[in-house]
Amino acid sequence: MNTDSKINFTHDDSSEFADTVKQKIAEFNWQRWEVSERLPLGLKLENEAGELLAGLSARTFGNWLMIDNFWVSESLRGQQVGSQMLEEAERIARERGCIYAILDTLNFQARPFYEARGYRLEWTQEEYPATGCKYFMTKRLSK
Repeated sequence: MNTDSKINFTHDDSSEFADTVKQKIAEFNWQRWEVSERLPLGLKLENEAGELLAGLSARTFGNWLMIDNFWVSESLRGQQVGSQMLEEAERIARERGCIYAILDTLNFQARPFYEARGYRLEWTQEEYPATGCKYFMTKRLSK
C-alpha cells in the first residue's frame, strides 16, 4: 500500500466487524503472551419459567478472573444472591489457578457492594461518559 496517497477508510459499525477486529487482536496477542487459554465463566439464576433473575459473565486468563458483566434483578437485591454468585465465580477462578480478580463499575452501580467484598479501587476514569465516572477495581483471590 502506498502511504503517500490518501487512504479511503470504509465505515462499518456492525457487531460482526467489531468481533473481527477483536479476533485479530486476540490472534496477535496469542503469539506473544505466555498464557494462551481464556476460559469463559458464566453463572445464571433463572426462575421456574426460565426467566433470568441474575447473571455473571466473566473469563479466566492466567492469574486473572476478569468480570465483564454482573447483574441481579432488583427483586433479589439485598438477599445475598449477588454475594453468593460472586463468591461462586471467585471459587471457580481459584480452582482454575487465578490469584486476582478485576472488574469495572459505574458511579451509580455497585462500588460499595464490591468494596464490602474485598475489592479495592485501582483507578477512576473521570467524566465517563460525560459527567459520571467508571471505577476499576481488583481483589486478591488467594488467601
